[in-house]
Amino acid sequence: MSALQLNDVYLARQRIEALVRRTPMEYSPSLSLRLGVAVYLKLESWQITGSFKLRGASNAVAQLSAEQKARGVVAASTGNHGRALAYAASRQGVKATICLSHRVPANKVQAIRDLGAEVCIVGQSQDDAQREAERIAREQGATLLPPFDHPAIIAGQGTLGLEILEQQPDVAQVLVPLSGGGLFAGVALALKSASVNIVTHGISMQRGAAMHASLAAGHPVEVDELPTLADSLGGGIGLDNGYTFSMTRHLCDHVHLLTEASIANAMRHAYREERLVLEGAAAVGIAALLDGLIEPRGPIVVVVSGRNVDIDQHLRVLAGADA
Repeated sequence: MSALQLNDVYLARQRIEALVRRTPMEYSPSLSLRLGVAVYLKLESWQITGSFKLRGASNAVAQLSAEQKARGVVAASTGNHGRALAYAASRQGVKATICLSHRVPANKVQAIRDLGAEVCIVGQSQDDAQREAERIAREQGATLLPPFDHPAIIAGQGTLGLEILEQQPDVAQVLVPLSGGGLFAGVALALKSASVNIVTHGISMQRGAAMHASLAAGHPVEVDELPTLADSLGGGIGLDNGYTFSMTRHLCDHVHLLTEASIANAMRHAYREERLVLEGAAAVGIAALLDGLIEPRGPIVVVVSGRNVDIDQHLRVLAGADA
């Protein structure tokens, strides 16, 4: 496991306290009734840029030297990290270049451009975008800030875990969307540091779950990136992964994979029962509960990670589509 410590998360909170929102924790009557135990939703979808990613991006930019800020930052993203980094960089007068694959939804691409970042669209996968970001960093001297496998990013995301502990001190289980592992690693580090008895669940989709495949293989592996409602969870974890793979392997109690139909059902439930507009990746925890994958032992906290869904896609899902 990496040398990242709980103190890194507390230091991150000090840096970003004025830059991000402390998001609400809401009791879910519908899910609590269904499971027979208290279920709470940690609404990171209410974060300033619409997802949890602003925490890690703000912490990473805040730690750059004056020289690094002058040279700018670059990152590959499935959308939300790019949006968060563009926002965090703009607040500190730093140029941001965001590399995206052609699979990133148009609404997320436009949101990044609207924040003043330079956008490069290349290839058909997160790995393609990552290679382009690495090339720009080498040739232009920009600081590469990856979406998950970076200690400052992980520590920033871990501040969400601190809030969970403060808002629901007797939490028994936490459900966290699982992709590259930055969110999961940071949150689980905070939770397990408080109590090893808190059960951590990583939730992903069946279509291209890179961290799940890597955990099963015992080392980082590449997977095909496939179309999915949970597009924010797509992409590889990097064959040279330095942090999130080992942290997830050490801190994750269970991993659950979901069908597209289950994710769509959860998006509909979030809208109709919780009055929430969510992207597919943010609804996976709700889907795991609706599918009966989680032992009904509470209190349960579900991390609702973002709302940056293409509105036309959301309308199709509400009308009954599973894609």
